Amino acid sequence: MNRDILTVIQENVHAFSKGQRKIASFILESYDKAAFMTASRLGKRVGVSESTVVRFAFELGYDGYPDMQRSLQKMIRNRLTTVQRIEVTNDRLGDRDLLSMVLQSDIEKIRQTLEELDRESFDRAVEAIVSARKIYVIGVRSSASIASFLYFYCNLIFENVVLVSANTASEIFESLLRVGEGDVVVGISFPRYSSRTVQAMSFARDRGATTVAITDSESSPLAPISSYTLMARSDMASFVDSLVAPLSLVNALLVAVSQRKNEDVAHTFHTLEKIWDEYNVYEKVPE
Repeated sequence: MNRDILTVIQENVHAFSKGQRKIASFILESYDKAAFMTASRLGKRVGVSESTVVRFAFELGYDGYPDMQRSLQKMIRNRLTTVQRIEVTNDRLGDRDLLSMVLQSDIEKIRQTLEELDRESFDRAVEAIVSARKIYVIGVRSSASIASFLYFYCNLIFENVVLVSANTASEIFESLLRVGEGDVVVGISFPRYSSRTVQAMSFARDRGATTVAITDSESSPLAPISSYTLMARSDMASFVDSLVAPLSLVNALLVAVSQRKNEDVAHTFHTLEKIWDEYNVYEKVPE
């Protein structure tokens, strides 16, 4: 189901039973909380049985409650304000072990990313980057850290890499002024999606560049404007974005690219090691 779940509920509310209307009302008013409740907990909250909640999901056309819950979570991730994120996380955590919950969630996101990643798109993105005339990397706000990481290592492998400055909208287009056919633009964005990254990718696509999106789903605004979409699961940990899986995907991308440029990379780092040693870039730790 691709339609907004809240719209579907509103359109069908007249056909619901009394118990289902209670569920519908709670979801419409508190979708940020309902998205992370189990069927049992949601039922207790509104005063209906767990089976009524499950039937409600089927009534909406979902394969079951987990399917409906995923749809609701997907829909709200780009809607939640920072304050709502904190409230939802506090509600989810309760008295649970915070450290274990966050780390286990990150492990699960990496596992899901590995299972769901389109290998063909990944291979084609690697090929495009290796053969690019010029490589542009853009990521703002929380995604800026991943963009900087990707740029740092790409800059050691290639001579033609640009980290797109995105402090203002004008700086984005100035950085991409000469982008065109033969170039690759890698855009990184996760909920809440950055409008600047979307604008930059759209600008590059319209000028004939190959666009590679690193994002979380096909519903991301980067997906329809990208030549290749590499999806990594992300999540929210309170107001903090969990970007462990996206960073792992970028690691894989860098390793794949470096293997294709193996001789050049070896030569580059041979030279760099001499420079680092000569200028004491790294501390020499006694054996």
